[in-house]
Amino acid sequence: MPAIPFVKASACGNDFLLIEGMHMPPDLVAFAKRICDRHNGVGADGVEWLLPDKEASVRARLFNADGSEAEISGNGTRCVAAHWVDERGGETLTVRTGAGVKTCRLTAHDANVYWFETDMGEPQVGDEFAIKLAFGEVRGVPVSMGNPHFVVFVPEFSPGWQAEAAEIGKHHDFKYGINVELVRASKSDAIEMRIFERGAGETQSSGTGSCAAAVASIHAKKAASPVKVIAPGGVQTVRWDGQSVFLNGPAQLICRGEFFI
Repeated sequence: MPAIPFVKASACGNDFLLIEGMHMPPDLVAFAKRICDRHNGVGADGVEWLLPDKEASVRARLFNADGSEAEISGNGTRCVAAHWVDERGGETLTVRTGAGVKTCRLTAHDANVYWFETDMGEPQVGDEFAIKLAFGEVRGVPVSMGNPHFVVFVPEFSPGWQAEAAEIGKHHDFKYGINVELVRASKSDAIEMRIFERGAGETQSSGTGSCAAAVASIHAKKAASPVKVIAPGGVQTVRWDGQSVFLNGPAQLICRGEFFI
């Protein structure tokens, strides 16, 4: 029976299937939907296809669980880095994403868990603005980490926050959809967040989302760099030197397998 080999990895509960590009099927959209299905597939937030690159160590092409292609995932990039180091060794590598080349530096290693600091590049922060939703008005800060984010500061996370975030993510002001982070910033050195990702829905964590949440908090003087970003899936640390944003966190290699096609 024909099968495609994969490695599953997770970064703070944000899980990805890493597959060598030589195994790409003709229909990448349909394949991503099938293999990422948590009942009839392997289950994941997305697929990172690994391809050769003339300048970077590896090129990563990301497809979300709904089949849409995304520019980048900070956590997915770190999972790619963990797999690369596990297979080939070394302490520094570059990953070409749809948002440019990212440098990952290994900071710690324990069995199948690898910690990296990733240079996520320079963010673009816009002015806070309001959008009208079915239940009222919401104000948020737009941040680009090579992919789009809308950061909404909240005093608490309401029981129905997912519905609100889903509506924000599909708002007509955001032509191509947007990643949504609800942020509770009560301390200068730590923030809490909930994530609703474009193409994946609610996730346990997000690398670019952590960066966007931290940058918006620092920009609004609600936090100071470096800042711990606490998500349901775990904690990452973000520092912003005024130019580049650096993301530090773990990536765990979970298993290898074959997906029948």
